[in-house]
Amino acid sequence: MKIETNAVVAFHYTLTDLDGKEIETSRTRAQPQLYLHGHKGLIPGLETALEGKSAGDQFDVTVAMELAYGPRVEGRVQRVPLKRLAKAGKLSVGQLVQVQSDQGSQVAVVKKIGMTVADLDLNHPLAGKALKFAIEIKDVRAATEDEIKHGHAHGDGGTTH
Repeated sequence: MKIETNAVVAFHYTLTDLDGKEIETSRTRAQPQLYLHGHKGLIPGLETALEGKSAGDQFDVTVAMELAYGPRVEGRVQRVPLKRLAKAGKLSVGQLVQVQSDQGSQVAVVKKIGMTVADLDLNHPLAGKALKFAIEIKDVRAATEDEIKHGHAHGDGGTTH
């Protein structure tokens, strides 16, 4: 089966910057990454690169900044009360935290910590960067009705309910 809208894809990846420095890999987990194709579960450039591929395919793709996390936007710093970040535990500068915004849940970087507030950079940590992925597609299958309805893949490597 080829990767198309409503296909569930299991794949391993290694993400590096353009200099080859590893940023992240799925290979440290027992299960490959799982996602529902065509439902915006990946950055646009990676989803486009996966379109039409099949189980067993291996390839490298470089995703331009505009099709990854976009450009860095200067001044995207927000001051947040520490009580809103209580789930993150003891904070440190440079730490990644999940915050709720008008656009939903997003990752932010702690820039400064005060007595009652923290300054967060709301740019994604990979904003402003082109990214290189080494991909190995392990499996492709048709999505279930529940997966399509929920907009994401279920099971090991995906979302569990």
